[in-house]
Amino acid sequence: MTVAFYPGAFDPITNGHLDIATRAARLFEKVCVGVYDTPAKDLLFSTEERLELVRQVVAGTSNKNIDVVTYTGLTVDFAKKIGAQTIVRGLRVATDFEREFDMAMMNKKIAPDCELVCLMASQQYQFVSSSRLKEVVALGGPINDLLPEVVEIALRKKLTGKD
Repeated sequence: MTVAFYPGAFDPITNGHLDIATRAARLFEKVCVGVYDTPAKDLLFSTEERLELVRQVVAGTSNKNIDVVTYTGLTVDFAKKIGAQTIVRGLRVATDFEREFDMAMMNKKIAPDCELVCLMASQQYQFVSSSRLKEVVALGGPINDLLPEVVEIALRKKLTGKD
């Protein structure tokens, strides 16, 4: 079985993330979305909240070959632990490529058998980032069609105290 691992902080998960996960699910027999427990950045949502949001969003798709888990440590180590031969990443802009390239080279040194597959962001999501959406919501702006509804509700509640 070909297993792919799609890691990220998902703080919160966006429609762009979901697009990458569902497209990867068409390419691989199984996709494991990994919610990273302790990224080196400030998070708005706890690990449990991010995990639950990702699970709710994935459950709302027709893809039955996507699992959602949390993980810690090196991504390539966790990929190996779950039997993933491939790590999936989404690319929006050129700077994403540079960051992913550097990570891929280090991962290849650590785990030579693990491959990286990068999927280009769909055009409607190329400008979407969790950080930018948090900023727009905090300032009261609209984010229609950029987040799954359950995530938009959770984000608005977290940032503004309103549903």
